[in-house]
Amino acid sequence: MSAIYNHTVARLTYRALLGRRRALILLSLPALLLVIAVVVRALGGMDDRAATEILGAFALASMVPLIGVIAGTGAIAPEIDDGSIVYLLSKPLDRMTIIVTKLFVAIGVTVAFTTVPILLAGMILNGNSQQIATAFTVAAAVASVAYSAVFLLLGTVSRNAVVFGLVYALIWEAVFGSVVPGARTLSIQQWSLALAERIAGDGADISSEVGLPTGVILLTVATVLGTWYAGRRLRVLKVANDE
Repeated sequence: MSAIYNHTVARLTYRALLGRRRALILLSLPALLLVIAVVVRALGGMDDRAATEILGAFALASMVPLIGVIAGTGAIAPEIDDGSIVYLLSKPLDRMTIIVTKLFVAIGVTVAFTTVPILLAGMILNGNSQQIATAFTVAAAVASVAYSAVFLLLGTVSRNAVVFGLVYALIWEAVFGSVVPGARTLSIQQWSLALAERIAGDGADISSEVGLPTGVILLTVATVLGTWYAGRRLRVLKVANDE
């Protein structure tokens, strides 16, 4: 594990991601989800359909990718923008070790700030009837891995990583990935939704545009390729700084 994970890099990355400003942003969306769940439960009682719509349309389609943007780009983009990444690159660390460590941190933060509130919201909304809460929690966990890798990569290739990440999260995933048939097949949301569909009961109104094997393969490809190319970009960045 020590060959691909560095505790010092991890500690510095956690500190950067969980600073006061980012922590408030990370907490705001889960808090909003829980408030919505409590209000819906108070007004309408337990409702499987409401649980599916809220956990699908808001939590999985909007909250998870947005938190992924904050964690994924925040794990490396600020260091590249302000030039402090040079000090890290000057250490005798393999560039892939840096990327993988930052990816683990981004995944940990994204999973923590998405799966727990989704599970709690699902329990509030329908008591996990038909395993709806469990299904969306698992979907959020696997989506968090892919989002973290994709947005970490974005942080290494663009100085406007946050902007492009927000465009992807708010427009592609939340809008096109939810309603446009062709775009839905090219959406991390839909790939992870395939797992939710398999876990949930037959009566749950959860469906994905892709089958489970395809969804798992695409999630794996996005994660592996995103991580590999981010490492490659970091090596190029080192050469550019040396020059």
